[in-house]
Amino acid sequence: MRFLTPTGNKRLNELVGFLCITLAVLIALALLSYSPKDAAFNVSAASSDGSPARNWIGPAGAYGADLLFQIFGFAAFLLPAAILVLGWRWFRSRAIDSQVATVAGFGLLLLSLPTLLSLWHVWDVRGSIPPGGFLGALISGGLRTGFNLWGANLVAVALLVTALFMTTRFSFSGAHAWASGPNGPIGKVERLGILQKAQARWHARREEREQQRMRRRVEESRLSGRKPVPPQSIGKAEVLNETPKTIHLADESNIFKGRTEIEDEEETKDASHKTPIFVLNRDTEKAAARKAGDLKIAKGTPNYRLPSPSLLREGERGHKLDEDELKLRARAIEAKCLEFDVQGHVTQINPGPVVTTFEFKPEAGIKYSRITSLTEDLCLALQAESILIERIPGKSTIGIEVPNDKRQTIALREIIETPEFINSPSKLTLAMGRDLHGRIRVTDLAAMPHLLIAGSTGTGKSVFINSLMMSILYKASPDEVKMVLVDPKRLELNLYENIPHLIAPVVTDPKIASNVLRNATREMENRLKLLAQRGVRNIDQYNRTFKKEQSLSLFDNLEETEHKPLPYLIIVIDELADLMMVDTNNVEESITRLAQMARAVGIHLILATQRPSVDVITGLIKANFPARISFRVASKVDSRTILDSNGSESLLGRGDMLYLPAGSARLHRIHGPLVTEDEITAVCDFWREQAQAKYQEELLAAPKDENGKAEGATESDAEGGEDVDDNLYQDAIRVVCDAGRASTSTLQRRLRIGYGRAARLIDLMEKDGIVGPPDGTKPREVLKNRTWMKEFDDSAH
Repeated sequence: MRFLTPTGNKRLNELVGFLCITLAVLIALALLSYSPKDAAFNVSAASSDGSPARNWIGPAGAYGADLLFQIFGFAAFLLPAAILVLGWRWFRSRAIDSQVATVAGFGLLLLSLPTLLSLWHVWDVRGSIPPGGFLGALISGGLRTGFNLWGANLVAVALLVTALFMTTRFSFSGAHAWASGPNGPIGKVERLGILQKAQARWHARREEREQQRMRRRVEESRLSGRKPVPPQSIGKAEVLNETPKTIHLADESNIFKGRTEIEDEEETKDASHKTPIFVLNRDTEKAAARKAGDLKIAKGTPNYRLPSPSLLREGERGHKLDEDELKLRARAIEAKCLEFDVQGHVTQINPGPVVTTFEFKPEAGIKYSRITSLTEDLCLALQAESILIERIPGKSTIGIEVPNDKRQTIALREIIETPEFINSPSKLTLAMGRDLHGRIRVTDLAAMPHLLIAGSTGTGKSVFINSLMMSILYKASPDEVKMVLVDPKRLELNLYENIPHLIAPVVTDPKIASNVLRNATREMENRLKLLAQRGVRNIDQYNRTFKKEQSLSLFDNLEETEHKPLPYLIIVIDELADLMMVDTNNVEESITRLAQMARAVGIHLILATQRPSVDVITGLIKANFPARISFRVASKVDSRTILDSNGSESLLGRGDMLYLPAGSARLHRIHGPLVTEDEITAVCDFWREQAQAKYQEELLAAPKDENGKAEGATESDAEGGEDVDDNLYQDAIRVVCDAGRASTSTLQRRLRIGYGRAARLIDLMEKDGIVGPPDGTKPREVLKNRTWMKEFDDSAH
C-alpha cells in the first residue's frame, strides 16, 4: 500500500497532502449542501427553468453527493474524514501504522455504520434517501433474516467496535481511564464527594450498630453478674506495611505517654508538615496505581507493548510488630550508653521493613564520636548482627539502626505498581527499593548519569543489577533503549539472551568486552557530531528535531538515513575487575571517556565489581562516577574506596545497600527488591514473543583505524590477510560454528590443509570476533550463535 506511505521527499509529501486535503474539503462541502432537487443519477430531468445547481460545488458536487448518499447514507461523511486524515499525515510526512489493519478496519467501518443507521432508521437524508443507503439496507436486511432485531443490532455494534479497534487507538481500558479521570463522568462524581459521603454514612451507621451491640452485651453481663470482656486491642500488633506507625517514647524519668496524647501530637505534627511524597501503606499505593491506569503502550512505538506486572510475584505481607519488645530495646540502648557515661534517651522508634531506627538524643556536652564508638557494645547488648549509627539530617538526634528479628522481603512488583514508577516520564527509571521507613525509592539513570556498584560475593549485587534491568524492560521499548551486557562470570546475565533490547550477544570474554567499550567511544563520537550538526545539546532535543528536515528538490527522493531518532544505550558490566586485569589501559581510558562525555548522547554505564580496591576502582574512574552504591564489604577500607566513608562493612547483606546520589554527600540506606529467575524468564519471554534481537556484530570486533586496519595490528598481519582464499575462509567459519569449538587440528582434519594455514584462519576469525582468544590447551570458544550462522550462509549465497 504505497499510497499510504510518504516518500523521503518532504516537499512532494506536502504537495500530495495538500491535494488530499483539498479533495476532502470538496467532498465534505458537496455532502453538506446536497439537495434532492439537483440533477443527479437518480433524478430523471433537470429543473425546467435552467436554474443553476443548488450544491455548493456545482453539478459535479450534486452528482457525487447523490452517489455517495445512495450507497452509504450518512456514513458517506466517513470518506472525506478519512481522506483528510490521510492528507494531513502526508503533509506532515508521517506514515500510517499497521496499514493493512487500518484499511481493513475502515472498510469494516463503512459496512457496520450504514447497517446500524438502517436498523435504527432515525431520519432520512434530506427526506429522500434512507439513512444507511443501499449498502446499509442490504446488510441490515440480511441480518434481520438471520437474527431478530436485537441480534442484528448486537452484531452490528460488535462490528463497529471492531472497526474502531482496527482504525483508532480505542481501548476499553483507555475509555475507563478517561471516565475515571478528572474530566470523565466518574471523576466528576468523585470530585463532588457523593460516593465518599455515602460511604462515610454507611461506616458511621455500622459503627453505631456495633456500639449498640456492645452496650447490650455489657448490660446483659452486668445483669448476670459476669465481668464484661473488653474488645481485643490491636495497638500491640500493627501490620508494618498497612499502618505506618512511629512509636514515641517519653524521657527516662517519666512514664510512657498515653495513646490519646500521642495521637494528639501526631495530628499536630501532620498538620504542620506537608504530605509525604512516599506512602508506606501498600493498599493506598495499589489504589493509586490503579487510578493512574494500567501500564500503557510505549509512546511512539505501536508495535510493542510493555509487560504486565502480573508476570512478577506479589510481595509478602509485613510482619507484626511488638511495641513492648521495641520499647525494651530502646531502654537497653539507653542503659548501655549510660554504662559508658553517655547520657541521653530514645525519643522515637521508626520501624522499617528490614531495620528499626531508634532516634537517640544525647545530653548536652556528649560528643558524636563517643556514641559511634559504642557500635560493637550495642551489638552485644541487643544481640544484633550489626548496627549502623548515623546522624539524622534536620534533627538533633542520632539514628541507631538495629536489624529486625523477622526481615521483610521486598518484591519488585511492589515498586513497579506504585505511582512513583508509573508516572515517571523517563525511560531509564530504576526501581531502587524501599528506604529505612519503607518508602518507595526510584531514580533516573539519565540524571546520575552513570552508576558504580560494589559489594562482596553474596550480598545481593547481581540481584540488584537484575532489578535495574527489569525496571528498564518495564519502562522502555526496544526502539527507545538498547543494551549491551558484559558478563565475564558467564552465569548472571545469560537469561537476557536474544531479547530485542540487545544489540550484541551477551559478552563473556574480557578482550571482546574491551572492544565493545572502544567501539562505544566511537559511537559516542559519531553521536556528538550528529548533535553538533543539528545545533542541539542532548539526545532528547535531537530526537525531537529529527522530523524537521526538508528536501531541496520537489521530485528528488532523498532518504534521511543520517537523521533518525537515537535510542539510549546502556552498557552493563557485571564484573569490572576481570576487564581491568586483561586490558587495564584501554578499559580505563574507554570508561573514563564515556563517563565524561557520553551523557549528552544517551550512553550510560552501570559498572559492578566485588573487589572495590584501588587497582580496580581507580581514582580516574571514581572521579567520573558521582553516583555510587555499596553493598556489604569486608572492611572499612573497601567502604571508603567506594563511598569515601565508613558504613558499608556494617550492612546486613541480601540487598541491603548504601546509596550515594550524584551531587550529594549524604548516604541513603535502601533495601533492594528481590527478583527471581522465573520472573526474569517470564519478562524476557514476553519481549522475545514480540521481536527478536538484531545484533550488530561489528560492535564485538576490534575497532579499525583510518586505513581500515584493526587497531594494534601489524603490517605483516595486514599483508598476510590477503593470501587467504575467501571461499576457504567461509568454509572454515562453517566448520567452526558447526563444531561449536575452534582449533587448528579440527580445521586441518576437516579442510585437509596444513598447520600454518589453519592457524592463520583461526587468527583471522579471532580478529573478526568469531572465536575467542586462546585458553591454554583447550579449544577456543565460538562467539557467534546459530542465528548469525544462518544469516552468514544467506549472505554467502
